[in-house]
Amino acid sequence: MSRKLHLLIIDPQNDFCDLPAAYCPVDPVSGQVRAPALPVAGAHQDMLRLARLINYGREALSDISITLDSHHRYDIAHPTFWQRADGSAVTPFTEISAATVRAGEFQPRQPVALPRVLHYLDQLEATGRYRLMVWPLHCEIGSWGHNVHEDVRQAYAQWEDAQQRVVHKLNKGSNPWTEHYSAVMAEVPDADDPATALNTAFIARLAQSERIYVAGEAGSHCVKATVEHIVAHIGADKVARLALITDCMSPVAGFEAAYQDFLLAMQARGVRLLSAAQAQAELVASA
Repeated sequence: MSRKLHLLIIDPQNDFCDLPAAYCPVDPVSGQVRAPALPVAGAHQDMLRLARLINYGREALSDISITLDSHHRYDIAHPTFWQRADGSAVTPFTEISAATVRAGEFQPRQPVALPRVLHYLDQLEATGRYRLMVWPLHCEIGSWGHNVHEDVRQAYAQWEDAQQRVVHKLNKGSNPWTEHYSAVMAEVPDADDPATALNTAFIARLAQSERIYVAGEAGSHCVKATVEHIVAHIGADKVARLALITDCMSPVAGFEAAYQDFLLAMQARGVRLLSAAQAQAELVASA
């Protein structure tokens, strides 16, 4: 293997996949069938295509990196962090702004957290990228939903066996005070937590690659945020090394337009858009 061909997989986790029944085991404690917490339509098929790509391109891939959304139950973007003015619950997919918190419409359940929350929301909104979204509790550390989609896991395990190398895994999202869509840095870095700052070591690792193939979930959020940060920091001369495998990623429902805008913006910057079949053909030709 002489070429540096890197596959970057963003959050290929059970909680983001619209898994069929056969992939959903029974919880031995409750007796209930487990279900993904935040399934993205099309993600299961995305992961099957990605697993095939890894299997067929195994000989050519010099590196595989996987990011893992890794949350605690207590998190600023989870429902149990918040309550409405009357004390009632805040439902998933509720957007919360600094203005609505100042107006008393939403409040953190711990009143002492209010100053920190407002400071965070002001900083977040100043970036112009996102407003706080309350998501269903997902990718809780140690849970089944945090695990990697089984076909992808088995495919990268065979790559590790064949290449005698380790898949590089990056955890993100364990700081409960900031959103961490991107694998490269949190939306608002926490000065007291180096894990939320720009991951210069990972950027440097990617910069050594001749090609960087990107897949994962969700195209509208974690893939989008990660790729935007990589493009901003990897160096203008290296942006063309990036390729988005567009049939190995899908957007969250309701965010399709943002996803399409992202693809067009990245293409305009020089990032290539490929199908899994096209990426596989490149890898096979490079083996």
